[in-house]
Amino acid sequence: MAASSFNATEEPDTGLTEVDACALEVNIKHEVIPSFVCSICLSLGLIYCFFGYRCFKMVMFFSGFLFSSAAILLFYHKEPVLDAKLGIETKAGIGLGVGVLFGLGTLLVSTLGLIFSGLQLGSLLALPFLVVIGQFHSLSPVWVPLSALLAAGIVTAVLTLQWQKLFTIIYTSVLGATAVMLCVDYMMGTFMLPDQVYDLLCQAAPRQLCWFDWVIAGIWPTMSLIGVFVQWRFTARGVSHRDAADKKKKKHAKRYRYKETRGRPRSYRRRRPPMLNRYAGDVLAPSYLQSLQERQLGTGSSGSSVSTITHTLIDFDYETGSMVPLTSSSPVFNF
Repeated sequence: MAASSFNATEEPDTGLTEVDACALEVNIKHEVIPSFVCSICLSLGLIYCFFGYRCFKMVMFFSGFLFSSAAILLFYHKEPVLDAKLGIETKAGIGLGVGVLFGLGTLLVSTLGLIFSGLQLGSLLALPFLVVIGQFHSLSPVWVPLSALLAAGIVTAVLTLQWQKLFTIIYTSVLGATAVMLCVDYMMGTFMLPDQVYDLLCQAAPRQLCWFDWVIAGIWPTMSLIGVFVQWRFTARGVSHRDAADKKKKKHAKRYRYKETRGRPRSYRRRRPPMLNRYAGDVLAPSYLQSLQERQLGTGSSGSSVSTITHTLIDFDYETGSMVPLTSSSPVFNF
């Protein structure tokens, strides 16, 4: 991966060369593919650190992707027979497929993504303290650091569900700072910090960190604090993923109601004919009509004279407005 030159002092009597590993002069030749992957991780780390909450959906996807990928790598490590039988391309394909599947699950179900984010945040916060403590004291048996990581992850997962925006900002800042620190560690040619975590979990004797390892490790807390400050004060201010989710739900509900009303058959009401203008005396009482017909036939008992009625219209049907003539002409009765 890299070729490094360092200062060496040779003792004149014994002819042995004493190597001072902490007086390292960097002279590195990086490979193409790992360098390309490192540059992508560095870019994503900077985006996470300063604009993580703005990319909430991407954060939820990568929380499930990273969690499942780490679980697959741990499974390969615990099953050396399976690791030996499968090729590198097959293992990479399986890990990528499982990671994408879990990433889509955490993308669609934000609560699951927040739980995975909280577990990863607790692990990232506890690991540096365990590495520093491991430099001075032995952390054995192995369940001690594992229990500490699990407890920290559960606590931060619960807190992330309670205060989602705050702990999402902290998670993205810490994860972005971790990615930047590992990329700088790789570019320096040492890549010592992942080995420290491996020695801690495998109960191996930890190698002593040099001064430049401590300088590289100092990138993590510095960038984490700067990222939290920048996001909280500038990039994530006035933004809430809950508001976006509520707007999306309202939009879907409105679209569903529109489709439901559109598919429902329309109820056609029977239109009534327009009402005619009515005046006083247009509608005659049935008793009056009967008496008038009796008078026309000469069977009436009244002795008064009736004036001529010409073309009188009677409304028999008020609803339909049909008009029929009472009589074309009315005779004059003389008494």
